[in-house]
Amino acid sequence: MADLLPRDWSAPPADVLLTDGSIAVVRSLEATDRDAVLALHENVSDDTLRLRFFTTSREAGRRYVDHLFDEANEQSAALVAVVRGRVAGLATAEVLGPDRAEVAFLVSDDASGRGLGSLLLEHLAALGRAHGVNRFDADVLGENHGMLRVFRGAGFAISRRTEAGEVTVELRTDVSAAALDAADRREWRAEARSLRPLLAPEGVAVVGVRRTESGVGRAVLDAIRSGGYAGRLSVVHPSASSVAGVPAYSSLASVPGPVDLVVVVVPADQVSSVMTDVCAVGAGAAIIVSAGFAGAGEPVGRGLLELARAHSVRVVGPDSQGVLSRHAAFNASFARELPPVGGLAVAAQSGGVGFTVLDLARAQGVGVHSFVSLGAKLDVSSNDLLAAWGDDERVTVAALYLESFGNALKFARTARRFASRKPLLAVAGGSAATEGVTALFAQAGVIPCRGAADIAEAAAVLTQQPLPSGFRVGVVTNAGGMGLLTAGMASGEGLSVPALSPSLVSALSSAVPVVSAANPVDLGADVSPASLSSALGLLLASSEVDAAVVTLVPTVLADPVELRAAVASAALEAGKPVVVVASDVRPDESLPGLTAYRTPLVAVVALARAMRYAAWRRVSADEAPPVDAARAAAARSFASQRLAGRGGEPEWLPDSAAASLLAGYGVEPVGSSALGPGSAASAASSLGWPVVVKVADPAVRHRTDRGLVRVGLTTPDAVADAVTAFAAELGVPAASLEVRVQPVVAGVELAVGMVRDETYGPLVRVAAGGVATDLLHDEVHLLAPVSPADAGRALRGLRTWPLLDGVRGLARVDVDALEARVVSVGQLAVDVPEVAVVDLNPVLASPDGVHCVDVKVRLEPAGYVDVGFPRRLRPSAG
Repeated sequence: MADLLPRDWSAPPADVLLTDGSIAVVRSLEATDRDAVLALHENVSDDTLRLRFFTTSREAGRRYVDHLFDEANEQSAALVAVVRGRVAGLATAEVLGPDRAEVAFLVSDDASGRGLGSLLLEHLAALGRAHGVNRFDADVLGENHGMLRVFRGAGFAISRRTEAGEVTVELRTDVSAAALDAADRREWRAEARSLRPLLAPEGVAVVGVRRTESGVGRAVLDAIRSGGYAGRLSVVHPSASSVAGVPAYSSLASVPGPVDLVVVVVPADQVSSVMTDVCAVGAGAAIIVSAGFAGAGEPVGRGLLELARAHSVRVVGPDSQGVLSRHAAFNASFARELPPVGGLAVAAQSGGVGFTVLDLARAQGVGVHSFVSLGAKLDVSSNDLLAAWGDDERVTVAALYLESFGNALKFARTARRFASRKPLLAVAGGSAATEGVTALFAQAGVIPCRGAADIAEAAAVLTQQPLPSGFRVGVVTNAGGMGLLTAGMASGEGLSVPALSPSLVSALSSAVPVVSAANPVDLGADVSPASLSSALGLLLASSEVDAAVVTLVPTVLADPVELRAAVASAALEAGKPVVVVASDVRPDESLPGLTAYRTPLVAVVALARAMRYAAWRRVSADEAPPVDAARAAAARSFASQRLAGRGGEPEWLPDSAAASLLAGYGVEPVGSSALGPGSAASAASSLGWPVVVKVADPAVRHRTDRGLVRVGLTTPDAVADAVTAFAAELGVPAASLEVRVQPVVAGVELAVGMVRDETYGPLVRVAAGGVATDLLHDEVHLLAPVSPADAGRALRGLRTWPLLDGVRGLARVDVDALEARVVSVGQLAVDVPEVAVVDLNPVLASPDGVHCVDVKVRLEPAGYVDVGFPRRLRPSAG
């Protein structure tokens, strides 16, 4: 009797955080838990017992424990929560039917009010869903306000009725946005509390410091002292009474006063012993700087983690290069120079990358909230830190350097929640730099960066300027050539540099001396600070631009510092983002409202990142549409039958078959299929002239280069001749050659596609289409299924977006229809595992709809691996 669960239910142990920051382990009930569960019932107060069993009789609790551990009982599911080695909570489900169970909860009095009931409900609901049970019933005394709050706060659909002082509650435990949000909010609060000893310790002890001025331990101690830390600081040393003027004690147990954080800098073989002492004194966190021993997945690492979790100790490292918390004046890191206090929070698996970010941020005038070198990530991860930083008002931007993901889907949800409030910058290095991670970033609203410099540059505009409300950029300069260069770079990044209206041009020309009042606005080399401020103010006050780039070339005709001060003044008054390009700007030059870069490209790229993030934020979140079961079954049957007919061999679907499969998902290729010259000519006549004719077989590659696509044909004879020529080129009978005949359509070219990733599953791709697909690399990836909001955000993340949105007087394309195509491709991928590749390229988006000019679909048996077929997001079949 290993697990006492109906129908072989089981739940692997899960570490969860309580609201006070302590750690509980939620796991399946085991036969060896009988004495602990009985003790839980025996030790709760009479009032707690009455609220659970509607009686104060201890016998009721004993009988229920006997029921749970009765080997003949096949209908009881149970989870326990273990806190510091003791069973502190019990959740039970009595299965009443195939989709229904009656649930009850009991939490020890000393663990009450710490969120344990909510966590047990979440885990029991997940266990039930895994076995088809998604309805929970519970009978609760009307005065049991705590349990009723747990049910209400879970985010599940709930109904209740009250009779004779008893409340009957029914919960629908299907996963919903509300349930996930409720769970995430609880977890964020708990994470913030659990990391307080790490990020704002009141008592710190360093273990592993030499008496001499050398060694890593001494470097850490000196950093803490020189950083201005005002809390209790101690050293653990076997014989010294003080080290570098800091009190020293022979053991952690002898350190007076509470110790919140222990910095461990001892040889690897001594870490386990030190961590045992850390747990014994009740410290809340430890930074393990020590390196050179097994990680989290190895026996030593697992043992350290289990020890820490059992005593509610949060651990950074091993192989960490320290933690910096500027608001707490705490520096236990190897940073050579400290950045100013500010709003940027940084976490990095590589300490070197992290310190580089700090140095570049300081040079860019960006203040720092905190920095954590994650090291081997035994415990504390970027997910934990994002949760802690999410509700901290002092954190305005977060940045991550990641080389691996533990729980990628949890990261996606955590990052998305963070990014919906604050900008999140990230660099994926090493094994994390995959297309799956790119998709994850795009869906979660993470701003992807290429390196440490990108992070610092983007953080500057995001911490120092308001978010832009659009993509329109006004360029102001004192040198015409530099203005044109800047404008060209902005256009290259997908930003709009609109021509200014005649009225605004007139206002600028009347207000200040100008060389050119177009966009760029050239004010001349001898522009005065007053004229610059006035012109910039007029531009920003208009409704014609969403941000401005001011490119200033230093000359002897004007004081560059005074010019930058004028820009800062105008930017503060306008409330729109303004960045300055000035090659002579000093790192220590700090003016409120000023964000300065040394080159136009850096300025434009940083501003573009802010604009794309702001566009992502403007799209309201929603959920993927519900699954159409009948459509999914029909599509799956179609795919299965096609593969069965080929003996399980993969297939690029013929044109007509691909169109048939896609039609159920609202994707209809332009035009119609035809066999042979005569049929093609008839199809063309019915469509109207001019037409396009092309070979439909997706296995034929390089069709355009081989003359297998003809555009602008205007007569039936021309169509028939084209098909005959196609057949001659391919060496096949003309009468059996399948072609697609299409009207000539126009629009913005895009590509929408899908491939399957071994780690992340189906990935949906949206990109600039046609010949630009491989040239521009303007693309966004999404994890399937895709919600309409995800699709909208992906489109707004493209540099091509202004063309879709109606730049420079062009009509806006049918964005809703375009989003629907992206959503439908993602849903097809979820519904039909045999669909390995979808490639819609080009898709022409216009104001009157979305036209799929070319479609390709590849079927493979589910789980099929073809080492000869590259898993790329740019299929090359045609």
